Amino acid sequence: MTLIKNIRLGFLHVAVAMTFVLINSVLNRIMIHDLHILASVVAVLVVLPYVLSPAQVWIGQYSDTHPILGYRRTPYIAAGTLLCLGGAAVAPHAALLMAREPFIGVPLALVAFGIWGIGYNLAVVAYLALASDLSNEQQRSRTVAVMWFMMIIGVIVTAIVVGRSLEPYNEAQLYRSFLATCGVALALSATGLAGLEPRQVARAGIQSAHQSRASQTAAIRAVLGNPQARVFFVYLVLLLAAILGQDVLLEPFGAQAFGMTVRETTQLTAMWGGATLTALLLYGAVISRWMSKKRGAMIGGAIAATGLLLTAASAMIAVEALFIPGILLLGFGTGIATTTNLALMLDMTTAEQVGLFIGAWGVADALARGVGTLLGGVMRDVIGALTGNITSGYISVFLIEALLLGISLVLLQRIDVTTFRSRQPSLTELVAMTGDA
Repeated sequence: MTLIKNIRLGFLHVAVAMTFVLINSVLNRIMIHDLHILASVVAVLVVLPYVLSPAQVWIGQYSDTHPILGYRRTPYIAAGTLLCLGGAAVAPHAALLMAREPFIGVPLALVAFGIWGIGYNLAVVAYLALASDLSNEQQRSRTVAVMWFMMIIGVIVTAIVVGRSLEPYNEAQLYRSFLATCGVALALSATGLAGLEPRQVARAGIQSAHQSRASQTAAIRAVLGNPQARVFFVYLVLLLAAILGQDVLLEPFGAQAFGMTVRETTQLTAMWGGATLTALLLYGAVISRWMSKKRGAMIGGAIAATGLLLTAASAMIAVEALFIPGILLLGFGTGIATTTNLALMLDMTTAEQVGLFIGAWGVADALARGVGTLLGGVMRDVIGALTGNITSGYISVFLIEALLLGISLVLLQRIDVTTFRSRQPSLTELVAMTGDA
């Protein structure tokens, strides 16, 4: 696959990531710290997209077998991106209404976050499946690196620009910032998607007929029936819950533990992104040449765990000087772990069932984010209330996430791509399991 196609795929990743920054970085900080909405309530809203994540398996399989006008991925990516943008544009209105008129604000927030969540699940599984369609196994590490590199650049720029536009913070500027960001994301997604996927003629013959007969139940059985797939699923959930579950808490933590302003806490995302970007560059240019994906994932997870422990320590001994290094280590470890694990994820598919397996790994990702976010928000409130010190809640969350990372690295040692593929049922076997259902 050419570099131009990699970059255009990256635009799709960037567009969705920009809405993610708005929801999970900017808005959650304002809701928790400025609007004084309970972190557990915010966590429930943020977790809505991940409650919907099981649909990714169905979406992936459906897009495999139901092209629209000759395109297997493009229509699903377009619909998902538009829903993401619509939900993100409405979300700040819902957040402010929650603080003033809960009976109106809460239902509106559920709708806004729900729409964003549906779009997120639809877009992500479709463009990752497209990335797998357009690249072979040797190209996937490069494809993932380019997509993730561009996404991190997008996250950094979005965090910096939105953070500066909200200093000083006011509601009118919040609305303008969200709308402007959504507009830029729409332009990027349109540029990346138009003409990217080659149009296919309608598939004739047994393969298409067989695929249409394979039921959802049999497809899930194919995933769960592979021991390697089961271990990889659990591994992804634990790893990503630990690494990504702190998203909803990191900025409120900076505000409440060290008195940071909106602009300062928003820059934390840029710092994390800069460290992640550095890791991507080092891994893509140097480390990947002499280190396997699995070993890279081990090292990335260990570095991220160290960052979480350092972040917890900064609050335990009230030393802000440890907080920034903790974020940098967390970002650096996340960069290596994410790149290597995305490449592993794309390897853990079969040619005939790309969308199905991408959907399954997407469910693991979304479940992990949901569990991590909900666990973080609830634990922060409960432990903070029990101890009378809200910082204790944050410390407990960071320590538990470091523990989850350690457990995930133990599971990683049991994963082998070759064994996975040797145990995976063929398309014919999958159909046979289904019968005429």
